Amino acid sequence: MTTLPDGRTIPPLTADEPAMLASWLDMHRATLALKCAGLDDEQTLRASAEPSSLTLFGLVQHLAEVERNWVQRVFAGRDVPPLYGDRSGYTLDRTRTFAEVLAVWEREVAVNREICAGRSPNETGRLGPEEAAVTGDDVVSLRWILIHLIEEYARHNGHADLLRERIDGVTGT
Repeated sequence: MTTLPDGRTIPPLTADEPAMLASWLDMHRATLALKCAGLDDEQTLRASAEPSSLTLFGLVQHLAEVERNWVQRVFAGRDVPPLYGDRSGYTLDRTRTFAEVLAVWEREVAVNREICAGRSPNETGRLGPEEAAVTGDDVVSLRWILIHLIEEYARHNGHADLLRERIDGVTGT
């Protein structure tokens, strides 16, 4: 296993599909954690630029909710409530500290790793009626879910780059 100077593991250049998907998702999860490292509550509540109200605090809440929705609700079929009052996760939960929000996200990631461990990318879950109306079907493969999570993290890690640079000037991958 090769790691970057910041400690993140580089996904393998050759591997079977489940290992490749899991390693890329973990790389993006580690990137988000790196973007949040060493910041206090006030810093994580700082928006990047008007008119956007996006913050690292809200972004971590959102990704915890995304993790919960796609793996636990859709793939595993669990009836779990939203973490933050709505399924977007963007509404800031000011009753928690950023450390608590990170812990919630880390817990969701850990649960999802357990659910996905040893599962075939061909296994399926079921979308709810609203999502199925958009996609035209209610059956979705774990492969699709994992690729969607990788895409979701990749997009939001770009946002996290800009947020972190605005907060303290830190840039990088």
